[in-house]
Amino acid sequence: MTKYFALLFLAFIAIPTLTFSQGNNKASEQSQLTNAAIWSGTFRSEYVYAVSSMNDGEHFSAKEGQKIVKYSYSDFENAVGTIYDGASHSLEFSAYFFNADETKILLATETKSIYRRSFTANYYVVDLASKKATLLFDGGPQMLADFSPDGSKVAFVFKNNIYVKNLADNKLTQITSDGNTNAIINGSSDWVYEEEFSVTKAFYWSPLGTKIAYLKFDERTVHDFTMDYYRGGTYPSPYTFKYPKAGEDNSKLSLFVHTLEGAKTSEVNIGDYEYVPRMKWTNDDNKLIFLVMNRHQNELSYVMSNIDADGSADGKVFYTDRSDTYVEVDDNLIFLEDGESFLRTSEKSGYNHIYKVGFDGTESAVTSGEWDVINLKGVDTKKGLVYYTSAEEGAMFKALYSIRLDGKKKTKLSIRQGENEAEFSTGMKYYLNYYTNANEPYTITLHNAKGKELNVLKDNARFKKQLAQLDLAQKEFFTIKGATEDLNAWMIKPVDFDSTKQYPVYFNIYNGPGANTVTDSWGGNNFLYHQLLVKKGYIVISVDTRGTMYRGTAFKKSTYLQLGKLETEDMIAVAKNVGAWSFVDEARIGVMGWSYGGYMASLCMTKGADVFKMGIAVAPVTNWRWYDNIYTERFMRTPQENPDGYDDNSPINHVEKMKGSYLLVHGSGDDNVHVQNSMEMIDALVEKNIDFEMFIYTNKNHSIYGGKTREHLFNKLLRFTEENL
Repeated sequence: MTKYFALLFLAFIAIPTLTFSQGNNKASEQSQLTNAAIWSGTFRSEYVYAVSSMNDGEHFSAKEGQKIVKYSYSDFENAVGTIYDGASHSLEFSAYFFNADETKILLATETKSIYRRSFTANYYVVDLASKKATLLFDGGPQMLADFSPDGSKVAFVFKNNIYVKNLADNKLTQITSDGNTNAIINGSSDWVYEEEFSVTKAFYWSPLGTKIAYLKFDERTVHDFTMDYYRGGTYPSPYTFKYPKAGEDNSKLSLFVHTLEGAKTSEVNIGDYEYVPRMKWTNDDNKLIFLVMNRHQNELSYVMSNIDADGSADGKVFYTDRSDTYVEVDDNLIFLEDGESFLRTSEKSGYNHIYKVGFDGTESAVTSGEWDVINLKGVDTKKGLVYYTSAEEGAMFKALYSIRLDGKKKTKLSIRQGENEAEFSTGMKYYLNYYTNANEPYTITLHNAKGKELNVLKDNARFKKQLAQLDLAQKEFFTIKGATEDLNAWMIKPVDFDSTKQYPVYFNIYNGPGANTVTDSWGGNNFLYHQLLVKKGYIVISVDTRGTMYRGTAFKKSTYLQLGKLETEDMIAVAKNVGAWSFVDEARIGVMGWSYGGYMASLCMTKGADVFKMGIAVAPVTNWRWYDNIYTERFMRTPQENPDGYDDNSPINHVEKMKGSYLLVHGSGDDNVHVQNSMEMIDALVEKNIDFEMFIYTNKNHSIYGGKTREHLFNKLLRFTEENL
């Protein structure tokens, strides 16, 4: 499900497309905190977007309008020069990609989003020496265009088939020919891989560019899902795609290696496994590593495939990570220059840590302790240093560290407690640090690899001054007793808080696996919306229940096979404890959540009906049987294996308990959590004659945004809250 970030921010293609963001100049004129101001961008933090480090590690490129501009890390203010100007070819591009030696660029023009991460585009190849721009392919929009390592070729996907274009003679070679919509996919992924494994590109050049490894998805036995789009015509436009729900068939997967010389394609045996969530060439042109996983997702194996001179390939498991519950799949995989080992993270110790693993299956821990590594950021092979972020200071904090490959000399590099997100240059010489805390927007600084601050790039002084004029309340962190143990929480009280008065409480929750809401980080527009509620006399609280991140696997995986049960017990216990505070009106406690949070809000309003007076569920799952199988089965196994786990904690099976005011909101174009979930909830509520309110946003996806949509949505949420809490 994803994934909390998608519920907070507008969807965009995460590629180097933007650089320095300047705040709205009209913002200083706006002193009123309203939904119109919040969601129109009146209150906007300055930011440094998608800096793309160049090969020398001393410079970076950034897109400014239709130009690609070169800067030095030592001087962010003054451009070194313009690498490319789209005006020279009358090209408007949304993204760009260098070849390995930075002599050519791929420009993505006329991009159109498909799902959360995928898109089509018409690509142009720009030769920087000649300044010539050439259309890559004139047969229609392509996907995933990628230079070969030597820059002489470009591979791409068109209509579910892989093509390679030789740039020297413009010869086009079709690698696969059986691709077909909703049937066979070559080189890109199906819907569920994109959503749950973050995989869109499923083909990879070998280090010397002599081969392409790719996945084939056979979707023919996967059930269709159809959504109607309403675009003003006489009839709605149906859109049908393959969506494997819990317990249903997945795509049948095959792995192939195509050798360009001789045009030989060989299948690699992946064994009796359900998923291939990751694939990566080693530094050797003839050695491919891919990860395989069983359907229960509690066994993740690393397979080495050796490609013979004739193009034939084998596959041998050399390392396996197992769990009694499930094994996480992430991108924490870095090959070391010794050609014999790599770095990965695992929760096998009870906490997420970094391990060095040899191709012979041996391993050693690089980090250890009762805390979780968050992200592996990179390795300086010359110095033998590993860089990573972790929650060593607590689940609500993110700090940057370095440590030697042998696990010695750990050094904390981040200076201030809060959230520190680092983006390193090529070669790990510099990094940008994006710092925020719960009450302070971004301060973006440049550091050397030892952590020394070299420059302040954005301090958001103007924005901070603007916020100060709004007389905002402070977000306070605390712990509170849940059903069985103390939980992390935050609270925002009115600026004029009076402990002798009683206030209504508005809980904003998510509570799902893989995401925390209680973080010492800037909350953006959501934080400002909560401030709007606070100004209207509400106390706003959020809690991370059991099942959330960065408190070790026992806490995180305690909800296994029974999603919703322990989280709801915790929320009911927390609400009762909050209701006992002298300054809280226990008869006026409400809850709001989106996606997994909407699922939880629905459970609070049913199982916790005696505690919660009001509930708002936006795009909720209402029965895990209707969500995709990779996500759901990771935590619940299949409905056939665990029917009670699915049914006992589905809100649709508890609607008769509902007493308070309930608002249900969904986008009709939600390809992730289908509007089916809300429709089934409606049926259950009507069957029991339970009154409720509902709103559908036409054609909107899971994030429900675009134009005035967010303002409209939050005005609706605000009115409902004021009328019912």
